[in-house]
Amino acid sequence: MTANLHRRLGLYRFDAELGRGIAMKILVACEESQAVTKRLRVLGHEAYSCDIQECSGGHPEWHIFGDVVPELEKHWDMLIAFPPCTDLAVSGAAWFEQKRKDGRQQASIDFFMLFANANCERIAIENPVGIMSSQWRKPDQIIHPYYFGDAFEKKTCLWLKGLPKLEPTNIVEPPKRTEFASGRSMPTWYADAWRLKPKERAKLRSKTFDGIAQAMAEQWAGNA
Repeated sequence: MTANLHRRLGLYRFDAELGRGIAMKILVACEESQAVTKRLRVLGHEAYSCDIQECSGGHPEWHIFGDVVPELEKHWDMLIAFPPCTDLAVSGAAWFEQKRKDGRQQASIDFFMLFANANCERIAIENPVGIMSSQWRKPDQIIHPYYFGDAFEKKTCLWLKGLPKLEPTNIVEPPKRTEFASGRSMPTWYADAWRLKPKERAKLRSKTFDGIAQAMAEQWAGNA
């Protein structure tokens, strides 16, 4: 996007005299991979990942290792959040009843809503298809990695405030799906993940694909 378009959309502050954007302070919550954070840094923004896990992206100096809740009390120009989906995604519906009984699901809903209600002008929350569409509201957009050059199928919901919907950058052929005896099917890469250990499976399924991360940084923040 051009600087004028970014200014018109209010996506970042613009220095008319210098003819360039001014770096924004951006919190990328629940992100240990730093996939989005690193791309925002390349564009010149003061971006920080935050997670209760140490970062795996190679830049601990850009990582807030700890609880994100206190960080939401600070001023941020933009908030991009990837709250845990284990208790919210429809893929885990078989365990919903138990999670409702023991309080895990409500705790996850409350955590998700901390981001939705944060005092920030620009907010994006990412999650797979799940119960937040009925517990809160329907997402503003549903995307797939293959819209952005990565040959993977994964329905990804985006709830947006003060930010535009992402525009596809490189639509490629959707990957193959695995058919089951029940008649159901799912992306082969997703089905194969069941062979992994639980923690490895969860990490793979929650991965932020490169093309989506790049689109988020470029289309929502632009060059500083």
